[in-house]
Amino acid sequence: MNKLNIKISLFLIYFVFAALLNSVGILVERSQEVYGVLKAEAAILEPFKDISIAVCSFLVGIFLPKIGYKKGLLISLIIVFVGCLGMYFSNIFWAVKILFACVGMSFAIVKVAVFTLIGFVTDSEEGHSQLMSLVETVFMLGIIFMYVIFPLFFDENDENAWLRGYLLMAGIIAVSFFIILFSKFQIESQPNEQLLSINSKVLVKLLANSRVWLFAIFAFFYVMTEQGIMTWLPTFNKEVLHITPKLATQMAVILMISYAVGRFLTGILVKRIKWYYIASSGVVISALLVLLVLPMAQNINATSFDSIFSLPIVSFLFPHNRLVFSSALPTSEFNGIVECRCQLS
Repeated sequence: MNKLNIKISLFLIYFVFAALLNSVGILVERSQEVYGVLKAEAAILEPFKDISIAVCSFLVGIFLPKIGYKKGLLISLIIVFVGCLGMYFSNIFWAVKILFACVGMSFAIVKVAVFTLIGFVTDSEEGHSQLMSLVETVFMLGIIFMYVIFPLFFDENDENAWLRGYLLMAGIIAVSFFIILFSKFQIESQPNEQLLSINSKVLVKLLANSRVWLFAIFAFFYVMTEQGIMTWLPTFNKEVLHITPKLATQMAVILMISYAVGRFLTGILVKRIKWYYIASSGVVISALLVLLVLPMAQNINATSFDSIFSLPIVSFLFPHNRLVFSSALPTSEFNGIVECRCQLS
């Protein structure tokens, strides 16, 4: 029963973090609509999330084993819980910045703790793989929830109604917190000096390989483009395609579906086609799709679309840019890095 409770908590935690981490596009649009901030100000929300993840990820390996995975997980949940309540009660743009900083710092801890707990609650390699797949599925459901269900809180007659969604998030976090709090587990982690020495040598060899730097550059531009589309798609739908805010946000879910389909197709194709052909084709097709879609968007009449049946075709085409672009890096890059490591070994 203890392990079942932990599994349920893991699902809830990853569901909430998936929703909050991928809500930047929604908050960028809401910040402009509700708080009246400029686009340049709204754009700062992405760094608040990503920089906090990067900094905390660097530190997590140092302090997490010392305080323990359970305490680390509980602290992270408290931080995000406070961030969600801050959003509801403060209702100012600074609360949005603080929320993303809280989510970023906490996720750096949560992702390590969750993957460790998956090993704790499973008894076999098959069980581990199955639970990993379920957690990843729940992560995708969290993203879909944020872009489909969360906009249902929008109300044209009450510009603050959307904040009630954060009370729901805080409630889910509270449930997860108490499940973890009353669950009995203690996972110790002691650094293996010999393993650290071996990993350091491998790291030095990897950094000396020019192909690794090529992958790093490729990854940088991939993430920059991917995050740019995700962050600004609801705003693009609203301001360029003249779709109502609620529908503009919900339409962004096509982006997430395209991402999932792209990753699935890449997993099939990479077994038959060399990864660099897939990567190159994905980048080229993605660029062509952007060149096709943007001129079409300029010819949209300034009429507000409030029904999915009346939307222009371009609103369906642009999110599919991610279907082809998502095949350009993740699986392909992974195969390339593995290839480099095999050569070094």
